[in-house]
Amino acid sequence: MRARMALKLANLKCELREVELKNKPKEMLQVSPKGTVPILVLDDVILDESNDIIQWVISNNPNILMNLDAEQAQQTSKLVDLFDTEFKHHLDRYKYHQRYGSNATDHREQCDEILYMLDEEISEYDWIFSDEISLLDISILPFIRQFKIADESYFFSQNYQKVINLLKQFENSDLFESIMSKYEPWQLNQAEKTIFP
Repeated sequence: MRARMALKLANLKCELREVELKNKPKEMLQVSPKGTVPILVLDDVILDESNDIIQWVISNNPNILMNLDAEQAQQTSKLVDLFDTEFKHHLDRYKYHQRYGSNATDHREQCDEILYMLDEEISEYDWIFSDEISLLDISILPFIRQFKIADESYFFSQNYQKVINLLKQFENSDLFESIMSKYEPWQLNQAEKTIFP
């Protein structure tokens, strides 16, 4: 989702190959043996981390997102790292507690702590820093959406109202709608290519 948002904002067209992670094509594993998505295959490099794809997109179109000042850039770096590591760690063990044998409530509380901290950082604008979407928005909102999906009634009962409002703004945005199209899984030798966006 994060990589798709960046590609959409930059209007960088690519061939999209939807895959079922329960049935990964061998062609995908040949390209990236770790077998995770997304993967962006370029002429000279293969990028298989969302943040790397986003940075590549920005390097090719630096004006797609809000220009950050030094303080905002530092805050973005800190929060993106926090959500990519600590928040995702606890999110996985909250959502998939049976798989991990973890205490879902403990991990949910750890996610809550991060969301309450984020709530203090959010401006009164549409997005975190302003009315213009930034790198921070596209990098962390998909994680917050996954947290919400795990238990919507719980999420909406919490007091981090700015976080809740921000996620609603995101889910009602044209950007979100444009990246949520469903695609049929890619098949080798299929007649038509799927071009995104």
